[in-house]
Amino acid sequence: MTQGGQITEVQQDPEEADGGAGGAQGGPGRRRRRLLPWKHRRDLSPAQRRRRSLTTRGVLGVLVVCTGTLGWSVGNALTYPGKDSTQARLAEWARDHELGFVVDRLEDWQYRLDPPEVGGRLSADALARMNDTAPAVPVPAHVAASPLVPLRAPMKPPVSPALPGEGVYRTLATAHGEPIVQGTYVRPDGDHTSYEAAVAWVSGRHARFQLHPGAREPGGTFDVPPTIPEGQRTGLVATWNGGFRITDGGSRGGFYLDGKTDGELRDGTASEVFYRDGSIRIGAWGRDARMTPEVVGVRQCLELMVDGGRVVPDIDDDSKWGVSDQSRMFVPRSGVGVTAEGDVVMVVGQALNARTLAELMQRAGAVRAMPLDMNRAWPSFMSYDGTADPSDPKPTNILDFEDPPDRYYTTATRDFVAVYGR
Repeated sequence: MTQGGQITEVQQDPEEADGGAGGAQGGPGRRRRRLLPWKHRRDLSPAQRRRRSLTTRGVLGVLVVCTGTLGWSVGNALTYPGKDSTQARLAEWARDHELGFVVDRLEDWQYRLDPPEVGGRLSADALARMNDTAPAVPVPAHVAASPLVPLRAPMKPPVSPALPGEGVYRTLATAHGEPIVQGTYVRPDGDHTSYEAAVAWVSGRHARFQLHPGAREPGGTFDVPPTIPEGQRTGLVATWNGGFRITDGGSRGGFYLDGKTDGELRDGTASEVFYRDGSIRIGAWGRDARMTPEVVGVRQCLELMVDGGRVVPDIDDDSKWGVSDQSRMFVPRSGVGVTAEGDVVMVVGQALNARTLAELMQRAGAVRAMPLDMNRAWPSFMSYDGTADPSDPKPTNILDFEDPPDRYYTTATRDFVAVYGR
């Protein structure tokens, strides 16, 4: 018989010796049989019992260590600073441990089980938000007489006929009384008419832009904090989210800040480029922008969706905008672009695919535009009202997503952009 890999000779039962099943012919005999690991303890020799005990303890010890390590790792993911949801934290933990393919498959499965509704009408809250074209932030009376920054002409909505207020810009945030952040709402396409997309516009001449790192994405230590702390909020007018992850290669590009690079800055990759004077440029790295002493920050993500004022020809190519067929899924998405005048347009939507996101940024006036992040946990655009307290302006989500509007007033998991009035 065997235990621990050794074979032990066992006396054969007399009935087996007389020709029973498996017995030898011709009288009593002996034969070699294996003592299986689950053999009862009473049938083991003292040495075999000791070996079994050591083996059992070793296996249990490994299981305890593995379970404890896994529990500690998941527990850390569920308790790190910030306002990310439990679902987002678990997904991030999985991607950190090379289980991103599992997250992608689960997202695909969930989408197929519960796809976005086709047809229908906006909810009462969404309709009221669209209809309300009054300024979210009061504009002083003297500005209306001769504004330096007039309200933008209405945007032509993708769905016709337009609803009241659809595509009409209203003031979201002001600086020195000027409406330098404006926004509007539209239905994203003729099929998904029960969903909203929001379009924000920021004056490039009257704003300065700053890239912030995230505590976990890209991680590391920078002079710029992964939040907008008290004492650094005066003049804040807007924030928006970063792009796909740098650390797992999802963005297919790099992140540069404070003279340090995470990932790799790649030529041809769509990039938000931040300059020492507070300006921003959006375009293809190596063509529209490159490293100079004036560059203080770069955030890359995939490729341009709009280039030369046109939606790129391969906008329906799944391999460029997500995993598997996610670029065709109508899910929460965000993107940012720049107009010919140097102003910034930012789009967030509840049910967008790669094409409808690109088309909305083009309609908003973008001559070059790029994707940012997707899924409910990450897209965001907040405007800020400093009327009551200029040193601590009140944030407002342009659309309701998973995280609250003050998400960047606490430690942010992922990188983001902050905008201040000049």
